[in-house]
Amino acid sequence: MVVEGLRLMAVGMFTVFAFLTLLVGLMHASAAFFEANAHRFPDDDPDGSSNDRRGNGRDEEVAIALAVIEATRRGQKV
Repeated sequence: MVVEGLRLMAVGMFTVFAFLTLLVGLMHASAAFFEANAHRFPDDDPDGSSNDRRGNGRDEEVAIALAVIEATRRGQKV
């Protein structure tokens, strides 16, 4: 019974090890593929300014929404 348990544990550990090794190999292959073919996948915003929230009006909208919420909590008419 103990031998069967050890055998099952060994098979399970080998299966997990093989799966993780395959996963790491596929991730490396994927990285190599996308590095080699980066010119085929252009960035929508190459200068990275879309991550910057300044100047697109969202800050003003958020400030207005927060002001409305605060006024509503205080019982003021909006």
